[in-house]
Amino acid sequence: MARKLAIVTGASGGFGLEIAKLLAADGYDLALVARSEAKLNAIAQELHARHGVDARPIVADLAVVDAADRLFTEVSHCDVLINNAGFATNDRFDRIAEDRITQEIVLDVLTLTKLARKYLPAMIERRDGKILNVASTAGLLPGPFMAVYYACKAYVISFSQAIAEELRGSGVTVSCFAPGAMETGFAARANAGTTPLFSLPRANPAKMAKTAYRGMLRGKALNIPWPPSNWLVDIGARFVPRGILIPISRKAVERKE
Repeated sequence: MARKLAIVTGASGGFGLEIAKLLAADGYDLALVARSEAKLNAIAQELHARHGVDARPIVADLAVVDAADRLFTEVSHCDVLINNAGFATNDRFDRIAEDRITQEIVLDVLTLTKLARKYLPAMIERRDGKILNVASTAGLLPGPFMAVYYACKAYVISFSQAIAEELRGSGVTVSCFAPGAMETGFAARANAGTTPLFSLPRANPAKMAKTAYRGMLRGKALNIPWPPSNWLVDIGARFVPRGILIPISRKAVERKE
């Protein structure tokens, strides 16, 4: 019997790599997608050697408009889709280059949405499949100085919960994982490493991956993990007046000039 196949975007490090390790340990063949060819090749070789699975590196920039179409041409089906790739930009909105804003929205929203649309029909036909969309607690509230990223992750949460409900009883599950800050290269790429939020202790991506993976296997629609500070963000977003909440959100990620 052929092994099931999982696609993992943003698989060259951090959370994506840790999810790929869990999938490989469970016997999934892998399509590992990221921009770094050298890293992907090394990871694919390691996972094959350790678990005996086929791990195919796919070098792709998912921040271009037709990225999902290209990936679907290379990998025409999957049993598990991990939509993990994403990035943020920390700056006042009017100072951010327009092409970077476009790339951020394409990667964080458009590519994620199109990949789900491309792989879902076959999953539904088989009555078997799982999608994990990686969001953030950032999606629970507005985020001055990371406005585009917070808005993108709000979309991911809303989109994921909606289609999870649409697919109830279909045999296919959609899960959204919304962690807080993790110890990955995310903050450095966003130019947010010295902000108050990212100066605090950050979650271990391996531990977060295990939590996300267990939630996906259970079909948990929205998974906000430990520590309790993440749950406080959720509660605050629901009950704290916006006039109080948004200035607090601003202070968490605003850089000192």
